[in-house]
Amino acid sequence: MKLKLALFLARCSLWHRRRVLALVCLTLTLSVTLLLGIQYLRTEVKQSFTNTISDTDLIIGARSGQINQLLYTVFHIGNATNNIRWSTFQQLEEDPRISWLIPISLGDSYRGYRVVATDKRMLDHFRYGQGSPLELARGRWFDKVFDVVLGAGVARGLGHSPGDRIVLSHGGGKTSFSNHEQTPFTVIGILSPTGTPVDQAVYISLDGMEAMHVGWSSGVAIPGRTLTPEKADGLSFTPDAITAAFAGLDQKILTFRVQREINQSTLEPLSAILPGVALSELWRLMGQFERALLGITGFVVITSLIGLIAVLLTLQAQRAHEIAVLRAIGASPSLIAVLYVIECVALAVVACMFAVILGALAIATLSPWMLASYGLHIPLRPLNSFEWALLASIPATAFAVALIPAFSAWRQSRAMGLGDTGEK
Repeated sequence: MKLKLALFLARCSLWHRRRVLALVCLTLTLSVTLLLGIQYLRTEVKQSFTNTISDTDLIIGARSGQINQLLYTVFHIGNATNNIRWSTFQQLEEDPRISWLIPISLGDSYRGYRVVATDKRMLDHFRYGQGSPLELARGRWFDKVFDVVLGAGVARGLGHSPGDRIVLSHGGGKTSFSNHEQTPFTVIGILSPTGTPVDQAVYISLDGMEAMHVGWSSGVAIPGRTLTPEKADGLSFTPDAITAAFAGLDQKILTFRVQREINQSTLEPLSAILPGVALSELWRLMGQFERALLGITGFVVITSLIGLIAVLLTLQAQRAHEIAVLRAIGASPSLIAVLYVIECVALAVVACMFAVILGALAIATLSPWMLASYGLHIPLRPLNSFEWALLASIPATAFAVALIPAFSAWRQSRAMGLGDTGEK
């Protein structure tokens, strides 16, 4: 009976002060939305990060650190320390334990996007996410020397479609003064969006990479020695070297043995890394910053709750008459204290409800933009257990901080001495 009375009185009190408390509730809603949103993004970005490449057992490149090798092969950031001889790649192909190899060659760009030279094996064997293959949204995979396939982000960002002719640039920088103007490429396909760095790359054949560099020396084209598409038509180009290779093994149990043997290879200094291990190490380095961001957001929520306390304490002076009336009709000091606790927790619960709704609307609205601008696929999904626990901690914290104004109201009501029911 007392609980029902307390809930009724709390509801009436909240409605009476709805204008002031609505602003407090809005502040708390935005704070909780920020806290929940950052945790949600942490989870989804980590999932997207770890799903950048899957079903690839080893990434083989020139001798270097595994983070650097992961960055330039998978994320197209930075440059390789050296190349791998094509003869070495061919010998790796002969290893019966290696089921497939995908050669990749880097070094050029197109308007800030990396050019990746590879072959049909990229389309056949490369996987991302939960083992999803690459698919073409439009057109087909390249089969001629000067064909090019664009990632979804490149096509969307630059407005290209099949049939367009593009000129690639020498070097991996965003701005280049050396363009392969004599060997324009024709867009013949556009990949479906993946939410990975695949979307932000331009794909050509290994033959195309070799052909457009014929007649180039030290990054400069030698007049009269470069090829044209007409001259290159029908010719065969074998690369002298590639940048790296993705490898898949039939027997996963042999992965560490093959990795060790490649790292100790006498063919040339090689480095074979495990993509999953390298991704975990890279995320651990980045994780310090996102954990710090989550902590800062937590302080924002705490600050909002402290502001709620300040408002309730400020309103307490205006509620002296209300408390006196309640005491006069027999309300105990503990009942009055409970009113403050219920009001504070109720505001926190309402703020959490609005935060969930606001967060869902924000994700549904911004998800296409984030995929288009940053290549991040942030799907709308139910909250996981940790996120529910984080959300539940807000009313629990509100209950704890509400004890401060509740204790103050309890002391004030006892001092009045009206309607004393024997409670001390």
